[in-house]
Amino acid sequence: MKNLTKSAKFSRYVGQFLTYFYMVVLSIIIIYPLLITVSSAFKAGNVTAFSLDLGMQWSLDNFTRLFNETKYLSWYRNTLFVATTTMVVQVFVVTLAGYAYSRYNFMGRKKSLLFFLIVQMVPTMAALTAFYVMAVLLNALNQFWFLSLIYIGGGIPMNTWLMKGYFDTVPYDLDESANLDGAGHFRIFWQIVLPLVRPMIAVQALWAFMGPFGDYLLAKFLLRKEESYTVAAGLQTLIADQRNQRVALFAAGAILIAVPISALFFMLQKNFVTGLVNGGTKG
Repeated sequence: MKNLTKSAKFSRYVGQFLTYFYMVVLSIIIIYPLLITVSSAFKAGNVTAFSLDLGMQWSLDNFTRLFNETKYLSWYRNTLFVATTTMVVQVFVVTLAGYAYSRYNFMGRKKSLLFFLIVQMVPTMAALTAFYVMAVLLNALNQFWFLSLIYIGGGIPMNTWLMKGYFDTVPYDLDESANLDGAGHFRIFWQIVLPLVRPMIAVQALWAFMGPFGDYLLAKFLLRKEESYTVAAGLQTLIADQRNQRVALFAAGAILIAVPISALFFMLQKNFVTGLVNGGTKG
């Protein structure tokens, strides 16, 4: 009996050690590149390569140069417009679509859901030529509305599936009870079901907002004028020339990308909770 107890304790200790070791390694993998970026962004003088030097002389000159020597402010405004438009429209469409697929039976429901899965299997790379041809035909090159529509359309299939799955976790008894009390379809959706799925809506909003900040390929393909670039496409131009790489400016611009994303995260943080549905069934 004692041997079994010692074996169980040893196994628990080994499990805890491996868990903490994995967390430490993962933290190093995440934090180390961030420290290099911060070090390069705040380092005074010319920076020719990314390096970690915490004993350096700290300076804000790189941020000043970023706004004075590049079109970073325009890139930032462009990205904010595209990201905000994508977030608002995509969350609106995905929320309504997910609710409809979760709560109603209609012709083509299963086939359209299957179609969403098939469409999601096609990578964006495979559709770049088609997007470019569409942009030319619609005279939509360098147009933010077209880029936003592609981001929105690309995010609808899989996110509709995710939203439907989250709506399915809300007990249908709530709908039936509200219906017996005289509530209509819109009132059930708006006042009863929607508040219970706020965590998933918050996640969808954050994902949709982050996408345009990190996407380089599609933005570079459809936005041909330098003043029309998003931050990802614009920052790439700073390190594209191997003989004149402005590493410090690139790092400074990369850090500033985190500002609106972090602000949105903290605004939505109160919604990132689980178990809201527990105990919600009317007795």
